Amino acid sequence: QVQLVESGGGLVQPGGSLRLSCAASGSIFRINAMGWYRQAPGKERELVATIISGGSTNYADSVKGRFTISRDNAKNTAYLQMNSLKPEDTAVYYCNVMGAFLTYWGQGTQVTVSS
Repeated sequence: QVQLVESGGGLVQPGGSLRLSCAASGSIFRINAMGWYRQAPGKERELVATIISGGSTNYADSVKGRFTISRDNAKNTAYLQMNSLKPEDTAVYYCNVMGAFLTYWGQGTQVTVSS
């Protein structure tokens, strides 16, 4: 019933930009927080950015100042604007939604930063 549809990944050169989108649909009464995680080859999944219902945001130190998370409450959609991309940003990016009772995950979208 609940689905998270991710889009916006792709191949980009170092220094370039991408914007990821995560649209949540289904029976989610309340979204308390949305976030983005990523998993690089051979690495554990790590938190990239989160945004809570009040609008407060948190970022991993590695992306602070380069990435911006935002949220459209009416559309139940989260965005991750990624600027000044680096090769080390290459990973599968996963959307995460914390509802009133359950946590949901997107299926991931590949971001590759390479020259």
